Amino acid sequence: MRKELGETGRLTRDLEENLARLREVLGAGESFDVIVREFVIGGRRAALLFIDGFAKDDVLTNVLRPLLSAAREELTPVPLEAVLDRFLPYIEVDRARDLDEVVEAVLSGPLALLLDGSDEAALIDARQYPARSPEEPELERVLRGSRDGFVETLVFNTALIRRRVRDPDLRVELLSVGKRSRSDIAVIYIKDIANADLVAAVRGRIEEIRAEAVPMAEKTLEEYVLGARSWWNPFPLVRYTERPDVAAAHLFEGHVLVAVDTSPSLIILPTTFFHHLQHAEEYRENVVVGAYLRLVRFLGIAISWVGPPLWLAAALNRHVLPAWLQFVGPREPGNIPLALQFVMAEVGLDLIRLALIHVPTALGTALGFIGAIILGDIAAEVGLFATEVVLYVALAALGTFATPSLEFAMAVRLSRLFLLVLGGLFGFVGLGVGLAAQAALLLTTRSFRVPYMWPLVPFNAAALFGTIVRKPVPLRTVRPSILKTADPTLAQSGGSREESDEGDAGSDGAPGDGGGSRRNGGTGRGGGGR
Repeated sequence: MRKELGETGRLTRDLEENLARLREVLGAGESFDVIVREFVIGGRRAALLFIDGFAKDDVLTNVLRPLLSAAREELTPVPLEAVLDRFLPYIEVDRARDLDEVVEAVLSGPLALLLDGSDEAALIDARQYPARSPEEPELERVLRGSRDGFVETLVFNTALIRRRVRDPDLRVELLSVGKRSRSDIAVIYIKDIANADLVAAVRGRIEEIRAEAVPMAEKTLEEYVLGARSWWNPFPLVRYTERPDVAAAHLFEGHVLVAVDTSPSLIILPTTFFHHLQHAEEYRENVVVGAYLRLVRFLGIAISWVGPPLWLAAALNRHVLPAWLQFVGPREPGNIPLALQFVMAEVGLDLIRLALIHVPTALGTALGFIGAIILGDIAAEVGLFATEVVLYVALAALGTFATPSLEFAMAVRLSRLFLLVLGGLFGFVGLGVGLAAQAALLLTTRSFRVPYMWPLVPFNAAALFGTIVRKPVPLRTVRPSILKTADPTLAQSGGSREESDEGDAGSDGAPGDGGGSRRNGGTGRGGGGR
């Protein structure tokens, strides 16, 4: 039976007894990477416990060299006190009296130092996790802007955020989830901006998780935090980002971030429908260009969502169309029913997408060429598919790929497939019922009590305008009201102000560009580099 935390007991003054118990719990001798290094400090027997791979050779040398130089008289009367005060050059050193604390620390990476005659252990945080360098995330590329991105190491990710949020009110709370995995979870927010109830709700739901492990990191955590009501809803109730600038922008707006160690994706809470439609690229362009790009993206997503189902319903019911729309419909319908053609094409696109994920990069271009051009062209030539079907499926795919959020893009794809089936079976009536069902789902969905369709429902004209049209940064003077932030205003300088305007519902760069935020009526603090 595996021991639970709190069952291993406390340390004693007998080093041999402590080491025997720790070896049993950690599996030293069975696991090759659990290292127990025994030596003598000032005439006293001592031991270092650590995981090979978390502690580098140069780090161990820097720890051991001053310890081995200690003299006998320097370790009395309290040996561990003397070691901590005089011979450990590391800043992050803690103490532990319980064996379970030592076990958890060693498995997390720090070194544990035990001395004979001491009932405490020194935990030396000299770990160095295997990590890659920050690189621009594949899913959130921009033409201009920073090229760094989050990595799989939690402390690196918090450092990337603090580089952009030099605010003493930034809080990074560390939690642990998983009876076996004991994964590190960070809840990140700006204390005097974020709603305290929202922070407490996020923290409380994470602390309530009773799971053995969170092997899929942020995705597993999301399913626990959002609860059963979200499991069967295809629309994402959280937003993921791998960009530090996007994360910082949402912090300044009053959102809460959740980071999971071993994952480069941070969770943004709460999330609305419109968060998934905006991209950092819009804030790296001229205001007019950014507004144009946003409108093009909205149009592409709308066409991708309802374009093929609407065309299919019209093609199958041409007798109800006015004279000026009688051209709608395929010239050569093909040998397969139109509705089935669309379903087969959608499934074929997903097969191509899955194949591109699993093949080497060198073969990706060839596979995409074969799937997208050769198969589609041959299917139309032999009469299986109508050429119009290939065209509209391709347009729908473009709209899907233009969606910044991968999770939202997949939800749109499933919604389109649902509408295609209803439109193919029941025509305009089925399409109308499908749209009504999806609208009802969207209108009743909430993310941490925030209406998913805000600012459309409940209606907020200023915020909706700022969501649809990319506004100049100096004109954004308030945070989204739906977040009920402790500080509702944004400090801005330069340009005119419109105090009645709402901030964008999920901007991807504006707040972070301005530096600080207003503090109790004071001026904003800039955060420029030196």
